[in-house]
Amino acid sequence: MTRTIALTPDQVPAASKPTLDMFTKNIGFTPNMMATFAQSPIAFNAWATLLGSLSKALDVKTRDSIGLVVSEINGCNYCLTVHSYTAEHMAKMPADEIILARKGHATDLKRDAVIQFAQKVTKARGQVSDADIQAVRDAGYTDANIMEIVALVAMYSLTNFINNVFDPEKDFPAVTPAGSI
Repeated sequence: MTRTIALTPDQVPAASKPTLDMFTKNIGFTPNMMATFAQSPIAFNAWATLLGSLSKALDVKTRDSIGLVVSEINGCNYCLTVHSYTAEHMAKMPADEIILARKGHATDLKRDAVIQFAQKVTKARGQVSDADIQAVRDAGYTDANIMEIVALVAMYSLTNFINNVFDPEKDFPAVTPAGSI
């Protein structure tokens, strides 16, 4: 059961419309999560600005892997469907890499360090150890990159929380819970 209904195009607040129209054009349809989120122009446009800025951070496989592990930890089934879809179709990640990312790992050692760190940041609410930070540095990441990882964790957590609270109807292919994989 959804807790709120996604807005129809004529219900979208004027201040959300340009942002929502941009996503619809780029994606090819309007995801229910965005049509729900658009109810608050302030929150929706702030998130869209953050998403746009962070789309320049790291590489697409790493960003999608962070989205997968964060969504798995936060129990956001909607975001898991979205990130699994984008990881496969946009980042061109094979199915086994998507599952591995959801479990907090990657076959690529550099990406594995990021995913493990993102997992720790999410689970510990940012209370990571000096050794955790050093492990990411040792993998070749700068402090600026580490800040980007934390910002991505926060951004993905925001959409996880919005979707967990409002439970929009799923409009991406369903995924199996990682514990069952």
